[in-house]
Amino acid sequence: MIKDNTIAPLLEADERPVKPALIRGWKMLCPQCGTGPMMDGFLKVRDTCEVCGEELHHQRADDGPAYVTILISGHILAPLMLIVFETYRPDPLLLVVGFSIAFVAMALYMLPRIKGAFVGLQWAKRMHGFVKTKSDANAAAE
Repeated sequence: MIKDNTIAPLLEADERPVKPALIRGWKMLCPQCGTGPMMDGFLKVRDTCEVCGEELHHQRADDGPAYVTILISGHILAPLMLIVFETYRPDPLLLVVGFSIAFVAMALYMLPRIKGAFVGLQWAKRMHGFVKTKSDANAAAE
């Protein structure tokens, strides 16, 4: 809760809607401007956006994207594996190899996008270092 009434309008005027930030993050774009690339490599998040200069080094995605990727992939592929096995009765080795390849491909596709969405969510919710401090607000007001 903001106690200083002089900076409250400044902080409230800078709204950060969650849905556009998540979509931009899924597209691996800067959550603020939506045009600059967020990633510098496969999973490395850039320190700052090349277009708008937004600092992205504050993000703390850690193991969250990997956990969510495994959770989603498992919930999609496990029932599919059961259906394929019960319907077609393929050789178990063929089933394991085929679904292992499918899992790795799905995980490699989703992991950077989910990480981008995590960074977008953190930016929108002002988590970690993405929050505007009182000293920043006072400097902008002067």
